[in-house]
Amino acid sequence: MSHSLVKIWVHAILGVKYRENLINPKSEKLIYKILSREVSKTGCKLFAIGGTENHVHILIMLKSTVSISNVMKQVKGASSRMISRLKLCPQEFYWQIGYGAFSVSEKNVKGVIRYIKNQKIHHQQVSLHDELKSIRAGQHSHSKTIN
Repeated sequence: MSHSLVKIWVHAILGVKYRENLINPKSEKLIYKILSREVSKTGCKLFAIGGTENHVHILIMLKSTVSISNVMKQVKGASSRMISRLKLCPQEFYWQIGYGAFSVSEKNVKGVIRYIKNQKIHHQQVSLHDELKSIRAGQHSHSKTIN
């Protein structure tokens, strides 16, 4: 085969530093647009974005020539600088040092997209802290998400 075919789906979670509730409804769409632009700059493609006041989920297709750590470094660094420069939050904006990144099988992409787009509803029932605990324990399932 003379060409490579690579489809690597990644569901990533970016938390606001100290899990502060800094993403408000008025600035959310612009913050999502900034994140989308930064994902594009890495050569990856964004398929879904959603979140709450203190974290954002994204689903991307990872470009075969970049690592997830380089994508996240670009996305988090450039977006936090732009969010602060545009004063989209009441104070200087920073993402948490770490991030979550999980591979997604092709057959689960639609469910993950639904899950990401329904974050506000989902987190009315489950806190981010509890969700991260279930992910760490390997008990997290997108199938519980509202359809």
